[in-house]
Amino acid sequence: MSFENKSFDEASQELLQLAEDKGHATCWDRYEDMKPQCGFGSTGVCCTMCLQGPCRVNPHDNDKGNQEAICGARDYTIVGRNLIRSVAAGTACHSGHARHVAELLREVADGHVDDYEVKDEEKLERIANKIGIDTDGKDVGELTKEVAEEAISNFIGFHGEEMSWLKTMVPESRYKLLQDCDIISTGINDAIGDAMHRSAMGMDSDPLNLIFGALETSLADFLGCTLGTDLSDILFGTPEVIESEANLGVLDEDAVNIIVHGHEPVLSEKIVEAAKRLEDEAVAAGAENGIQLSGICCTGNELLMRQGVPLATNFVAQELAIMTGVADAMVVDIQCIMPALREITGCYHTELITTMPIVKIPGVRHIPFNDATANQDADQIVRTAIEAYKNRSGEVNIPEHKSEIMAGFSVEAMVDALSQINEEEPLSVITDALAEGDIRGIVHFAGCNNVKVAQDESHIAIVKEMLANDVLCTATGCVANAFGKHGFLTPEAIEEYAGEGLKRFFKAAKEATGLDLPAVFHMGSCVDNSRAIELVTAIADYLGVDIGDLPVVASAPEAMHEKAVSIGTWAVTLGLPTHVGVVPPVTGSTLVTEVATKVAKDVFGGYFIVETDPEAAAEKIIAELDERSWLMEMKAKAQEA
Repeated sequence: MSFENKSFDEASQELLQLAEDKGHATCWDRYEDMKPQCGFGSTGVCCTMCLQGPCRVNPHDNDKGNQEAICGARDYTIVGRNLIRSVAAGTACHSGHARHVAELLREVADGHVDDYEVKDEEKLERIANKIGIDTDGKDVGELTKEVAEEAISNFIGFHGEEMSWLKTMVPESRYKLLQDCDIISTGINDAIGDAMHRSAMGMDSDPLNLIFGALETSLADFLGCTLGTDLSDILFGTPEVIESEANLGVLDEDAVNIIVHGHEPVLSEKIVEAAKRLEDEAVAAGAENGIQLSGICCTGNELLMRQGVPLATNFVAQELAIMTGVADAMVVDIQCIMPALREITGCYHTELITTMPIVKIPGVRHIPFNDATANQDADQIVRTAIEAYKNRSGEVNIPEHKSEIMAGFSVEAMVDALSQINEEEPLSVITDALAEGDIRGIVHFAGCNNVKVAQDESHIAIVKEMLANDVLCTATGCVANAFGKHGFLTPEAIEEYAGEGLKRFFKAAKEATGLDLPAVFHMGSCVDNSRAIELVTAIADYLGVDIGDLPVVASAPEAMHEKAVSIGTWAVTLGLPTHVGVVPPVTGSTLVTEVATKVAKDVFGGYFIVETDPEAAAEKIIAELDERSWLMEMKAKAQEA
């Protein structure tokens, strides 16, 4: 049987065949069992906001009669309320990540935690200057505490003040627009709380007011992403260009295999250190090659960017990693963790280990991870994996698929590379290429996998078209993992896929610097979408324009999580046309759909491009890039005249 309709990844296809042979159910099987999916829920017109429901309105059937919910809410109110709650949930995820890192940073500054330290003092000082903290005469500890406390203050606004960090993150013109639209909250927690309150039964029913509330909440998510990125760089180091590998072939039959899965580096960085400390114990247990770490989802991306830890796979294939028979432990922290992992690990020797108080799975080993005892806890986790290795039995099914990859492209790393071409004005390397036509535009890929789409297929189809049409590509999250598995994070991919203009750009870069750059720049985890905006903002400021003027588009071909909804919403709010390859649950309201896909463009410059067909999506993205390039050219000519 062919599994190409489920996954574009040959490693996943092999293990899907194994799953069928052994009778293991996977997320793809559960998706088939779920069909047909509820049409009311899929279009966003199912309401469970009070105990009188659920109510299901049908705005497209005038004969049926249920045009209003029991309370009188119409389709646009229900869709608007569901949308703002989805954005609030995504914001809670990213801000929870950021809050943990911010509080850890404060504990480090106060001397309450000994197992962590500031690793990038230069970025600490740069961030302090950026947010208006005086750095003169202050030692690292004092400066760290002030930066941490300023970050924490952005969660709950004091005296009605706006989120202070946000103003430093976008061009002045964009910030003024956000102020004029009155969508800057006093704090991240305030935004989440207001979103949940206003969407409750008996509260806001104005669809436009709800949508603007969602935009306000999404900006809090953007702030959470930026805090998570900036503070993690301070604690764990700002990523630099690094080489590694991707796909399930990175697993090693002759090693203790520990797979880290989730979304933040606080735990996983310590597991890297513990694996090095306990390497001899693994060898003594019979693992000839010691300990092999690999990652899934954004914990994997965090470790890849800073430590070069290889990527095992991305979201939908997390169960398949267990079926290799050599996963001795899968250690999870927060987000994107399927409860079904319990069922599949029960068929193997694998230890599934939860670590966070808000993420527990019934019947699964829980090893609490505490910042104050981080090294000790990490040692316990690694030793648990070593013990599991001793119990390994049964057949080994490691697919022989893996690819070399380059990652670590923080904005600092990219600017450093560009400065070797033009030391005084590094961003001109990109802007000149845009002006000359060698680069047609920039597309930032973000998002997940979704079983509604064959794993990685849409990612790969669209990126091929972008490269062939001379589009400079960056990526984060599971889509970056997909590009890694399929060979796009290498210099060789330039020759195979890039158009002539893009080839000239990369060739000139190599001649000037000696650097072999990859076809796509891996910028990190989901919170690191903020790096993409940092880059775009820097380009906009250099040119003296707004983000909404630049030929830049975002794309999430296989969006899945509520985090993708919040990211997409702030991308639109900041001025980026944003392609989504899975239909979001808003189509039950024509009004909400029109605002998201058309009206938003008039106000913010950004809007949603909902297109499930990859070829059609690529055409629409390129058309948007060309329109923006033409408009920039016309504005430049008008200014010259």
